[in-house]
Amino acid sequence: MLRDLVLKNRSYRRFDESVAISRDTLLELVDLARLSPSGGNMQALKYMLSCDAETNGRIFPSLAWAGYLKDWDGPVQGERPTAYVVILHDKGIRAKAGVEPGIVAQTMALAAVEKGLGCCMIGAIQRETLRSAMCIPEQYEIALVLALGVPAETVVLDPVGPDGNIKYWRDAVGVHHVPKRALKDLIIG
Repeated sequence: MLRDLVLKNRSYRRFDESVAISRDTLLELVDLARLSPSGGNMQALKYMLSCDAETNGRIFPSLAWAGYLKDWDGPVQGERPTAYVVILHDKGIRAKAGVEPGIVAQTMALAAVEKGLGCCMIGAIQRETLRSAMCIPEQYEIALVLALGVPAETVVLDPVGPDGNIKYWRDAVGVHHVPKRALKDLIIG
């Protein structure tokens, strides 16, 4: 059921690095993404796939993890993603990417959850560092990076408290808490 997939689809930031993800799995995710809606059916997105330690090691340093967790620099060795999908916008097909990177990222994330994987959509990217590390031509704008792996953390949803604070946090045992606004607070009129 879609609701179950959405509830399991959290931004995981710690993974079991001992569990590999195959290139075939990444191809399945991109195959679903390519079937997603595309404005004007332009299909201007392209993808770079990584599921080997060497390439993953070139991608990882260009990513920022969990801005609200000021005392955490990101996953340590052993809990890093085992695969990445770098979502690229081909400026030669269309000038602006619009919302399509988000659409395909969510499609791939839900498909990953269905396969027992977790992911984190990352927009905080040192783009020129990644471009250089991956030899990405200037024709392609780096839109998002999808980090994938078998989750090695628990993420729970909490209601936003009376103070309105929406910042995620980790408790003393490492459970990641994500406050969510109530439905009644989102509907206008």
